[in-house]
Amino acid sequence: MIDPVKLAAFAALLERDQLTGLVERQVNCEANWAHCKVTTKTGGKYTKVDIGDSGRYMVVNETGEIFGVKAYGVIHRGHAFGTLDTIHDWDWSDYRAYRKPATTNLHAFNV
Repeated sequence: MIDPVKLAAFAALLERDQLTGLVERQVNCEANWAHCKVTTKTGGKYTKVDIGDSGRYMVVNETGEIFGVKAYGVIHRGHAFGTLDTIHDWDWSDYRAYRKPATTNLHAFNV
C-alpha cells in the first residue's frame, strides 16, 4: 500500500516546484498561485494528484509508480514519471515533469 509520508513528500515537492516554475516564467501573480495548490485523493487502486482544479498525475497504490492522466481517473501508461522513491530525479515545475539531467562527480577527476 502507498506510504502516506512519501505521498505527502511528493505533493509538497510538486507544489514547491510548480511555484518555482511560475517565478522562473515570470508569471507568479496571486491569480496563478491558487492553481498550484496540490491535493491528493486516494482510491482503491490509484491516488489522484491534482494541481489546482486539474488532475495531473496518478500514483499506483500498490507500487508507488507515478503516471500522467489520459482523462480524470484514467492513467496514461505512456507517460511514466518514476516512483515515489525517485521523485527528486524529476523536475515538476512545468506542465509535465521531465527527468533532470544526470550530474557528474567532477571531483572524481581531480588528481
